[in-house]
Amino acid sequence: MKSDSERWLKEISEKVMKEAGIRKGQIVLDFGCGSGFYTIPAAKIVGSKGKVYALDKDKNSLHEVMQQAKTQYLKNIEIIKTQGELKLPLEDESVDVTLLYDVLHSYYFTPGSRKELCDEIHRISKPNALISVFPKHMDSEVLSNEMKKANFHFEKKSLVTLLHYYTLEHNYILNFRV
Repeated sequence: MKSDSERWLKEISEKVMKEAGIRKGQIVLDFGCGSGFYTIPAAKIVGSKGKVYALDKDKNSLHEVMQQAKTQYLKNIEIIKTQGELKLPLEDESVDVTLLYDVLHSYYFTPGSRKELCDEIHRISKPNALISVFPKHMDSEVLSNEMKKANFHFEKKSLVTLLHYYTLEHNYILNFRV
């Protein structure tokens, strides 16, 4: 019997990532990528003409991402090791999609640091870029208000199946545009 992680990667993830708005040829930032459960399917979707930046402060997680990429012959993932600083090492208007999945909550960020992060995401986002958020540990309405104050425009709320702590669950993602 397959684990939830295996089912996610083999059967569900690409469909969900496409539904979120990831397309072939895009440049994607997976902020707080962890072990790459969103990075890997995003890299498959964007293909060889696209790129996925996998950003995390945990070097072991980034190593896992690259091991997964190697086993799946994905050469379009670039890891970014951070110390937790909010200044992103990417050019202005260089990213089509930013994934903020299970990272925007008070455990990691104060309201002020979330604002700072949103400003950075705005800086690196191309015009009409997509910001897809899985607000697992944060009230959706509070998050939506913060995103609107940061000049992101709400696009849609989608009920999807996501992987959270190696377990599949039905939950919402919120999509915003620059």
